[in-house]
Amino acid sequence: MKRAESAAKAAKGVKGEVATTTSAAAMPEIREGQSVALLQELHILTRDGKMNQDSRRKLKQVYHLYQFIEPLLKEVQADGGAGVSLVDHGAGKSYLGFILYDLFFKALNDGSHIYGIETREELVAKSQELAKKFNFPGMSFLPLSVAESTESKLLPERIDVVTALHACNTATDDAIHFALKKKARFMVLVPCCQAEVATVLKKNKAKALGKSALTELWRHPLHTREFGSQITNVLRCLQLEAHGYQVNVTELVGWEHSMKNELIIASYKNLPRQRPTERLQEVLETLGLEEMGNRFFTEQLAKAAVAQ
Repeated sequence: MKRAESAAKAAKGVKGEVATTTSAAAMPEIREGQSVALLQELHILTRDGKMNQDSRRKLKQVYHLYQFIEPLLKEVQADGGAGVSLVDHGAGKSYLGFILYDLFFKALNDGSHIYGIETREELVAKSQELAKKFNFPGMSFLPLSVAESTESKLLPERIDVVTALHACNTATDDAIHFALKKKARFMVLVPCCQAEVATVLKKNKAKALGKSALTELWRHPLHTREFGSQITNVLRCLQLEAHGYQVNVTELVGWEHSMKNELIIASYKNLPRQRPTERLQEVLETLGLEEMGNRFFTEQLAKAAVAQ
């Protein structure tokens, strides 16, 4: 009788395992080694292990970004040291952080760590519970704004990789400030909702109209918004280059649902700083944005460029 019960239990276990494997195998979108249970908890997969159109798009988004981040993590890892540290700003439900940990950090045993920064405490609490449930000891979640995290003692003095995906308005600039202070080797940024520059362009538009025909580029309100968004990212790239970073800007293909589709990847190479510093100041002056010099640290950059 006991033998029959054992056989029945074994068969049931095998059947469950086969069902899970079959479910994963039937979805080629899922990467090898990815936990199906984790994807279910993140609501990327349904409870019965299926995928709908929305979840398929969501998973595609994160995997596409992972392709950009994985080589950076491997580069840090190849240089040795005390593991890889990554801070994800505006983490939200931490889709990116959990998938990064599951696919890359989980296999490491060298002190590597992911920090998720998110202002909404309920999302932080849920992420903490999920990390505990899946035994991900190398994940921490802090209920802080990006600006607050820059001064927080809960984070290490140095961070290897900083990500900020769709961090609204000045939060992207705060993430850059954070990364610069932490001497990050890499930054992966997907900017969003850049309203600050557009506001200054609009305020100074009447004064600028008589000075240059270039003002026509942002004379109409719609163009003011779009041009402001474009210039914000141009200024950010110049700022990063003025700090010695090599900057690559590309389209984040796969995020079809969002018009904010620009991906900025910065790698610290200790490059010459003087020319990008001069260009940054010139762009601000040409567009009547001098008052935004503090946002992009132009005075500090100019002093650093001269001293280099």
